[in-house]
This record gives sequence, C-alpha cells and structure tokens, in this order.
Amino acid sequence: MSAISQLNPRVEESGEVRIVIDTPRGSRNKYAFDEKIGLFQLRHVLPAGAVFPFDFGFIPGTSAEDGDPVDSLLLMDEPTFAGCVVAARLIGAIAAEQTQDGKKIRNDRLIAVATEARTHQDVTSIDQLSKTLLDEVEHFFVSYNEMRGRKFSPIGRFGPDHAEQLLEAGIRSRSHRKAHHK
Repeated sequence: MSAISQLNPRVEESGEVRIVIDTPRGSRNKYAFDEKIGLFQLRHVLPAGAVFPFDFGFIPGTSAEDGDPVDSLLLMDEPTFAGCVVAARLIGAIAAEQTQDGKKIRNDRLIAVATEARTHQDVTSIDQLSKTLLDEVEHFFVSYNEMRGRKFSPIGRFGPDHAEQLLEAGIRSRSHRKAHHK
C-alpha cells in the first residue's frame, strides 16, 4: 500500500483537508493515481485547446459514489504537479450527476482554496467566486466528460458546509468499503 493511500484526509493540526493533485492546471494530460501499484498513470490526453482550468485532484482516505476518492478542484496561484499534497480549506461544491452506459450516479466536485494561496486567500465560500468563473468550470467538466462518452450535468452549487458534509460522507464510505474488504 502506498503512502498516498494511507494519508489522513485531514491535516491533524489544523483540520484542513489534504488534496492530492493528479492533474495540474494548464495540462492537457489527465493523470490518475492507481492505488494498486501506488503510482500516477497517464489516463488520456485532451484535444488541442482543452486544458484543466485549475489543479484537479482527490482527497485521500475517501470514497465517492463512483468508487473513486472524492474529487476536488483546487484554487491556487500556480500549478503544482501530479502527486503534490496540498493543504486546503473547502469553500463549496458543484453537485452533479454523471451518466455513462445508461447508469446515472452523483459525481460532485468539491472546490477548495490552497492554504498557501495568495490570489484567493480571502475566499471562504463559493459564493465569493464570480458566476463567470463557476460557469466556466462547469462547462469544462461538461465538455471533458462529453469527450469521454459521458454526460455530466451540474445540478447545484453549494457552500462550505455542504462541502464538509460531502467530505464526511466520503470518509465514512471509505471506512465502510475497507471494513467490507477485510
């Protein structure tokens, strides 16, 4: 088992959330952490002109409805790199349904601000972000999933309390899955 797989989802001292970056902002390459081998692998390449608008990653020690760790989009000043662990505060969530092969599941995206961010240092809620920025992030996920043969339908935007509830549900789900696999 890799060190990433064993990370606590929270920074013990501060209670902030840990986000493991799998795809940096500006990248056409989509990377994914493979828990079985403990390494990041290239999942696919986006077409020319399509890039990730912010660092994208996951919260270790969690499990979402799709079976993967809970997804998070990270706002910060400069892109990081695949495997970078960043302390952050949750500011909200974009709730969404994803449809693939006729099956519909929830696939929400938590939105966080890096603790060390300067540009977004005063942002504490998704409500403080511009509507244009949120529309563009949603559009990215809609088109990204469309390229992958899936339908991604945003169904709401929620603040930090809801994001915390989603995180806690992901932690409980991961604990429940681990208990059933022993």
